[in-house]
Amino acid sequence: MSDLKKKRVRIVFNAPVVLSFALICLVVTALGTASGGAVTMRYFASYRAPLLSPLTWFRAFSHVFGHSGWQHFLGNISMILLLGPMLEEKYGSGRLATAMAITALVTSIVNAVFFPGTGIMGASGIVFAFILLTSFTEFKEGEIPLSFILVALIYVGKELMAGILSADNISQLSHIIGGACGASFGYAWNRKSRS
Repeated sequence: MSDLKKKRVRIVFNAPVVLSFALICLVVTALGTASGGAVTMRYFASYRAPLLSPLTWFRAFSHVFGHSGWQHFLGNISMILLLGPMLEEKYGSGRLATAMAITALVTSIVNAVFFPGTGIMGASGIVFAFILLTSFTEFKEGEIPLSFILVALIYVGKELMAGILSADNISQLSHIIGGACGASFGYAWNRKSRS
């Protein structure tokens, strides 16, 4: 009779960093929508501000949670939920959280230095970090994966062309910086693990 017992299916919280990040982004996007964007601009967008203000440093990290609307949120979160759990399983929650925080900080600083009149928000820098980091999953010392070269050419090349040819409100520099962060982490982490 025990063989006939049905196995229970349960939902597991398999990627705590990625799922928590997605949940925070969901809440922040809802708050931003409900406030007409005021909450997002005040707390979840990064722009040049006085360095002595604690809010400036909070926004240097928190801007990745803010999105301009539901379409922006869904575009970023769908890629994060697709790639993130695999990366969190491979590299661990601590490493992935650190990579996300560093990517947020670096994109914020670069934006403030080179584009002082422009603010940034959204997780697209992290999306591009994840895309490039994913291409390093089969990395071996002394080799450059062809998948990495192709991904870099397609995604980074597309962002460079978009930055040159279009005048939209998307920060291609954040995408490129995020990709560079992801590639750096992928190279460093995989090189050490193969040594």
